Amino acid sequence: QVQLVESGGGLAQVGGSLRLSCAASGRTLTQEAMGWFRQPPGKEREFVAAIRWSTGRIYYADSVRGRFTLSRDRAKNAVYLQMNSLKPEDTAVYYCATAPAPIQSTMASLRAYDVWGQGTQVTVSS
Repeated sequence: QVQLVESGGGLAQVGGSLRLSCAASGRTLTQEAMGWFRQPPGKEREFVAAIRWSTGRIYYADSVRGRFTLSRDRAKNAVYLQMNSLKPEDTAVYYCATAPAPIQSTMASLRAYDVWGQGTQVTVSS
C-alpha cells in the first residue's frame, strides 16, 4: 500500500505563488505516475498536472500550463507543484494521487489513480 502526505497550500493573492508538496511512502515501486488534481467549490475534481516516473514526462492541464510547474525528487519519492501567477479560479482543494503500472486510461483521468492524499486548500483572493 502507498501512503501520500501533502503539505503546502494556503491563502495567496492574485498573481502570487504557492508551492505544494506530496511525499509517497510504502510500496512506491508499484506506482508509475504521480499527479495533482483539484476540486473547485461546487465542481468536479479535475486534472492539474502529472509525471510519469519511468520517462519523466510531465503533463499539464491547459488551464495551468505556463503558470504551474511540477517537479520531482526521486530519492524522496516526492513531487512538488509550484504555482505562479495565481488566479481566483485556481481556488480549490488540491489532491495528490498516484497511479499504478500499467496506466489505465490517460494520465489526466481520475480512473488511472488509485491512491489519493487528504487534500490541501488553496485560496486565491483578489
